[in-house]
Amino acid sequence: MKNTLETRLGIFVALAVLAAVLILETVGGVEQFRRGYRINALFNDVHELKVGDRVKMAGVEIGRIQGVSITNNRVRVTMKVAAPHRDSIKTDSIATVKFAGLLGQNYIAVDFGTVASPTASEDAYLETKEQPDMSAIMQKIDNVASGVENLTKSFTGDKIDNLLGPFTDFMKANKEPLSSMIANWQGISSQISQGKGTVGKLIYDESLYNTALTTVTNLQDTASEMKATLSNARLAINDARKVIDQANSGKGTIGKLLNDDKLYQETADSMTNLKEILQKINQGQGSVGKLLNDQELYRNAKLTLQKVDKATEGLEDQGPLSVLGLILGNLL
Repeated sequence: MKNTLETRLGIFVALAVLAAVLILETVGGVEQFRRGYRINALFNDVHELKVGDRVKMAGVEIGRIQGVSITNNRVRVTMKVAAPHRDSIKTDSIATVKFAGLLGQNYIAVDFGTVASPTASEDAYLETKEQPDMSAIMQKIDNVASGVENLTKSFTGDKIDNLLGPFTDFMKANKEPLSSMIANWQGISSQISQGKGTVGKLIYDESLYNTALTTVTNLQDTASEMKATLSNARLAINDARKVIDQANSGKGTIGKLLNDDKLYQETADSMTNLKEILQKINQGQGSVGKLLNDQELYRNAKLTLQKVDKATEGLEDQGPLSVLGLILGNLL
C-alpha cells in the first residue's frame, strides 16, 4: 500500500469514524438513531444516573436513558425503549433505579406489569419505586461498626475487671446457698424425669393424659352442641320474627284478626249474638231454653220414658204385632 496523502487521510477518517461509533455506543448516543419510543418516570433521587445508562427488564436490556432533568422538585428520567419491546411495558409497570454491584453502573429496571393491562403509550409516565441510598446505608454500617468498636474497647483492661468484679464477689459470698439451690433443682428435675410428683405425673402419666384428652374432647363436643343449639335458636327467632312481621302486615289468620277491622267487627257481632242466645237459654226462652228450664216438660218426658220402659219389659215373648199393640196401649 502506498504511503500517500490520500491513504493517510483515509486511515485517519476510518479511525475517527470508529472512535465516534465507540464513543456514541459508550454514552448511548447510538440510541438517538435507532427506532423506538419514549417513556418517562419521576424519581426523588436517581443516584448518579446519567444519559446513556441502560434500561432493563428482567435483566435484559430494552433501551437507554435519553434524558435526565429536574421538574417540580423531582427528577424526570426519559427512556427510549427499542421498538421490539414496546408491548412489554404496561401502564402498571413500575420503574426502579438499581445498582449493578457496589462499584457497578446504575440502571433503570422496569417490571412486566399485569398481562391484562394495556401497553404504555408514547411519552407515558410509569409508576416508580424508590431504592434506599447506598451512601446512607454505608454510613449506617460505619456507625454500627464504630459502636461495636467502642463497646469492645470498654471490655478491655481494667474496665472488664470492674464490670465483673461485683458479680464475682457475689458468687463467692453465696457459694453454699447457690450450691444448695442447684442441688435442689437437680433433685426436682430428677423426680420429674422419673414421673414423681404432680408435675412428673402430669408429664408421664398416660392415664391422666387420656383423661385430660377425653375431657377436652367432651368440652369440644359440648361446645359444638351448644353452637348447634344456638343456631337452632337463631332460626326459631328468625321464624318468629317472620310470623310477627306477617301479622303486622295483616297476612295470615292472626294478621287478619289483628288488622282486619271488618273481621274484628264480625267476630264481635258473633260474640254478642252468642251472648244473647245464652241469655235466652238461661231465661227459658226458645226450644232449648224450655228443654233446659221447663220443669213440667221435664216431668212429661220422664213419664214417657217410664212408660216406654214398662212397655218393653215383656217384648221377648211377644210377636211383632202384639208388641206394637202393647206399646201403643201403654203409651195411650
